[in-house]
Amino acid sequence: MSTPLHTLRAGVIGTGFIGPVHIEALKRLGIQITAVCGSTASAEATARQWGIPEVYGNHNYRALVHSPNVDVVHITSPNKVHVEQSLAALAAGKHVVCEKPLGMNTRETARLVAAAAKSDRVFAVNYMCRFFPAILQMRAMVTRGDLGKIIHVQGHFFQDWLLKDTDYNWRLRASEGGKLRAVGDIGTHWIDAVSFILNARVNRVFATLETFHKTRQRPRAEVRTFARVDPAALIRYKVDTEDFGSVLLRFDRAKHGFADGVHANASISQVAAGWKCSLAVGIYGTQGSVQWDFQHPNEITLGRRDEPNQVLQRGTAGFSEDIAGFTDYPGGHPEGFPDSHKMHCRAVYEHIVNGGNAHPLFASAEDGHHEVGLCESILKSSRSGRWISIQPPLKVRPRS
Repeated sequence: MSTPLHTLRAGVIGTGFIGPVHIEALKRLGIQITAVCGSTASAEATARQWGIPEVYGNHNYRALVHSPNVDVVHITSPNKVHVEQSLAALAAGKHVVCEKPLGMNTRETARLVAAAAKSDRVFAVNYMCRFFPAILQMRAMVTRGDLGKIIHVQGHFFQDWLLKDTDYNWRLRASEGGKLRAVGDIGTHWIDAVSFILNARVNRVFATLETFHKTRQRPRAEVRTFARVDPAALIRYKVDTEDFGSVLLRFDRAKHGFADGVHANASISQVAAGWKCSLAVGIYGTQGSVQWDFQHPNEITLGRRDEPNQVLQRGTAGFSEDIAGFTDYPGGHPEGFPDSHKMHCRAVYEHIVNGGNAHPLFASAEDGHHEVGLCESILKSSRSGRWISIQPPLKVRPRS
């Protein structure tokens, strides 16, 4: 019998938008959250809200990772500190769940891949879209050949939370979030989800990136993601990240015979009025297609040429057996964004308590490194106006 998940203890670094999402997911799984780290005021407030006993203010993450009461460290802080905090957690002998992107560039993420490979700890990157039942169902359908040979993939990730020049978040600044913003922040979720469905990696890209707001206004101090800001307290600054992009992708050979060398195209925008969080994917094969949208997570559309199209609902025939273990509620009882984080955490923690024997579905440090390299290639393609090949994944010998 495997060790119960609740015997593991988690510490969370970061108390912004995504930190409490991790906390809630862990609480729903019955996992103990023993420590939290952030600014002093925010960490104390988060600890009071969720009943977390250990509080590390002034962003003192080193104290948290060395706490004897923490087994797994969740890194939900800004992108620029992901690598240093991950390295510190691994060095302290902790398992790690790190938010995406893994780092700011492949030079630093390569160090992290090497450290994770040498460690006997589990390391996961939170590409949680893999754990939507619809994504898992589409992956099963492609792998099994239900759609025939895959011809192409099409889709988008649209948001409108940065539509106005007065909208602000630290992700807008390259020094804080990285040189790619829309593609790096949300576009990589689309790319990772499609890579997961096809069981293949992108090997070439052609991209166009644009910045609609050349200058924006920002508050004099940092604010939480999606927070409203008083327009009277803003200062103008030059924008050095993109608002939207169009990306063509070519995938390498898949691990099965139905998705070899697939072409894909994605539109990515954080200035698409009316779209709050629409990650839409269409997989098109010789025998049929499947389409899904993040904003309607419990339905997928199955398309046929010579038969009526079908809308499959989670928990019903054709959208149930393949996702056993990754859905908790009956059909008609919606599961969405919070549930994907819960399922991701469950997969990681089960992998830990089972000794890491099974091949995991969650994204690894190598996957996170590849996504950062992909972003670098997209930026290079946009600047050069040509196709760019992605560097092959690192070949790191794991700990024996």
